[in-house]
Amino acid sequence: MLKNFYRTNIKEINMGNSDNKKTKKIKLNKLRERMLKDDSLPLKKGSTNLVFGDGNSDSDMFFIGEGPGYWEDQKGIPFVGNAGVFLNQLLQSIEVLREDVYITNVICYRPPQNRDPLPEEIAAFQPYIDKMINIINPRIIVTLGRFSMAKFIPGVTISTIHGKEHEINWSGKNIVVVPMYHPAAGLRNGEIRKRTIEDFKILPKIVNNMENPEVSIEVEQLELV
Repeated sequence: MLKNFYRTNIKEINMGNSDNKKTKKIKLNKLRERMLKDDSLPLKKGSTNLVFGDGNSDSDMFFIGEGPGYWEDQKGIPFVGNAGVFLNQLLQSIEVLREDVYITNVICYRPPQNRDPLPEEIAAFQPYIDKMINIINPRIIVTLGRFSMAKFIPGVTISTIHGKEHEINWSGKNIVVVPMYHPAAGLRNGEIRKRTIEDFKILPKIVNNMENPEVSIEVEQLELV
């Protein structure tokens, strides 16, 4: 029941206003062009493609990972390697299509040997990523890995807050941030894989609560009795 409700509502959410969606696509395309022309961005030299973002520009759900890998660099699309296959499976497990959400990373050029992004690299891409978020204007941001988590919830460890809902203020608007392990971590560690599958089950509940806040309050009261 909950999955069916979520699938129905995410479609309704994402249908939105077609003119608004078109405007967002135009703004994202202009932002991408600016990034392509920005020779000051780190990691540009040696990369094959800018890995900008992928998905529904009018989505209420925004996923943000760490950085492109080999296949992402080759295709210019985030999460198309093995980690992307697992992410697609996670989305399917809650009956969400990949094209119904938006996906990007904290850096948009591939680091050498897939190393972790450096603080100065994340800082260089930050204005573009922030602009991207403001254009899409999501209600839910799902962070994939510790680097994207730290962008919104600094000073914590992912092992203590993964799969938990956090409300933050972003550009004067309250949004929900849900930290998750990076899908690549789930490929390397069976226990993390299990936890991530379970963590994704919170997303339909968050959407449910957003669409039916009075139901959420009633359920919480019942649970307290």
